[in-house]
Amino acid sequence: MKIRRVRPFLLSCPLAEPLKLAYFGGQRTILKRDAMLIRVEADNGLTGYAPGPATEEAARKIETVIAGFLEGRSLADPDALRIQFLDVCGSNTALTRLYCAVEIALYDLVGKDRGVPVSELLGGRVRDRIRLYGSAGMYMAPEKYAEEASAIGKLGFRAYKFRPGMGPAQDLETARQVRRAAGPDCDLMMDAHTWWRMGDRSYSQSEIIGLAEQLTQCDLAWLEEPFPPGDHHCYRKLKELDLMPVAAGEHEPTEARYLDLILTGCVDYVQMDIVCQGGYPTGRRLFNEIAREGLRFAFHSWGTALELLAAAHLGVCWPEHVVEWLEYPCYSAPGRTGMYEFALASEILREPLEIGSGDLMVPRKPGLGIDVDESVVERYPWIPGPWSFFEIESPRQTLAVGSDHSVKWAAEE
Repeated sequence: MKIRRVRPFLLSCPLAEPLKLAYFGGQRTILKRDAMLIRVEADNGLTGYAPGPATEEAARKIETVIAGFLEGRSLADPDALRIQFLDVCGSNTALTRLYCAVEIALYDLVGKDRGVPVSELLGGRVRDRIRLYGSAGMYMAPEKYAEEASAIGKLGFRAYKFRPGMGPAQDLETARQVRRAAGPDCDLMMDAHTWWRMGDRSYSQSEIIGLAEQLTQCDLAWLEEPFPPGDHHCYRKLKELDLMPVAAGEHEPTEARYLDLILTGCVDYVQMDIVCQGGYPTGRRLFNEIAREGLRFAFHSWGTALELLAAAHLGVCWPEHVVEWLEYPCYSAPGRTGMYEFALASEILREPLEIGSGDLMVPRKPGLGIDVDESVVERYPWIPGPWSFFEIESPRQTLAVGSDHSVKWAAEE
């Protein structure tokens, strides 16, 4: 089997109206949601697919560098091809990570060619399901979070993640109301990534520790990213207090930074996005270290159903006490609760993912095990520009968020 063509497709799903969400130190505006669909064709008529980081720079690099390397080469072992690529471009970390996103499509191709699921090419699955947490809640009044927690529980999820950022007192009240609404058996995760995105009003280290002490009454499964991603020393100090589990990782720019997070006692849960942080090979290496240190892993996933599926094939190759969670973003739809509409997220697949009792059932069909609907390429044309902006009040500035989760800010405007 030879690789005939590699193509990245940039996609955008605009919101009907800009969504403006006020928080303690400013306002966040969401204009659209973006995605990348990577298509790799083989000379035997098979096609492999992968999710990718939805940026124009990533698409250019795939078209000009990665496609030029892959097209015309024989594909039998994705690992062997990666080693050859590293011999040529291994000094460029960003390019290597992008290659690892494209590589998911190579695994999909090889799985289809051999008649086995991708999980069997990654070491072999030890289970057929991975636990999901419903991820939503962003910058609302406490009672609105509580309503959403109840609604997401009725959808079958046994865990709920919410994103406060309305000031320490209101964030605490939010957690209290969410716990009451969700009940004692629902795992709750608090994502605090706004706390350090408020400019002069960002929560101080002492405020965060004080709030964490009060949050112990809410029995959180974890507190996520309460400090800026690079402040590992603050994470170590918080973890040493042993108030509750701490999670971080989605902004780590290199494997060396991940190892520092893991090996120096910064977190209880390590998080990673396979689309932009190194794909399957980085995940497999990190899982070994996570297991040795007695930590746990939770996939960051904030895009389409194709991203969820690609991550799940890797996750089920490890026992639940190592790879415990997969983030399931809950987008709204007519008659369904969630943050905002992102129809592309589900429409990229021809059939819905199978979810039972709050777990994703990982298909055993060849490759990724589900059909991609390529009509999304025509139905959701690319709209240039960042998808989301933070407008910070003091100092007055507007900062953009892109689709690469290892980058704290995409650009300054």
